[in-house]
Amino acid sequence: MELRIIPDAVLIVRVPVFVSNADIEKIISKHSKWIEKNLKIAEERNSEIPEKKFISGEKFLYLGKYYTLEIVNSQLEPLRFDGGFFLSEKAVPNAKQEFVKWYKKSAFEILSRRVRYFSEISGLSFNKVGITNAHKRWGSCSRKKNLNFSYRLVMAPLPVIDYVVVHELAHTVQMNHSKKFWKIVGDILPDFAEKRKWLKENGYKLKI
Repeated sequence: MELRIIPDAVLIVRVPVFVSNADIEKIISKHSKWIEKNLKIAEERNSEIPEKKFISGEKFLYLGKYYTLEIVNSQLEPLRFDGGFFLSEKAVPNAKQEFVKWYKKSAFEILSRRVRYFSEISGLSFNKVGITNAHKRWGSCSRKKNLNFSYRLVMAPLPVIDYVVVHELAHTVQMNHSKKFWKIVGDILPDFAEKRKWLKENGYKLKI
């Protein structure tokens, strides 16, 4: 059983299929103080991050660093990255969609490379890599060994991305969070706990 507050200040409850609704309510009631405390923390964190206005000078995360946005009127592509983000003046009305599109493309390229790398050094096989709009989880692994990752993950530092990649690869042989699962993760990334902690503490910043 698992209770988790995701960065969007939403409570996620995971339980085995045989657990009744009454038992779920008991679990939530038993941990109500913890839930209230951590929902409040998540809400306060979210209030620290202002809604994006997509104007020149605004900062956007990419691989753990902030880069400045500049609105330009002399480029053909809607959004370009070159040591900073350059958004065409014509694309401003659809700025968020253009950023999501760019992040998804970059996420697919980077995550595909990292999955292949860790698959080769660990011997853990996978089927294919996909990029999603997920806000409730950073990654997932299906029983067919399809690995999916939220595009928002590409905003995190590369070592943190690697942790999520290894986490999902480990699920190809252990579809749980048992000691065996964490041993697989630890054998590949001995310092994974540090990266996991970073994601828990800073995941709320990875959004546009």
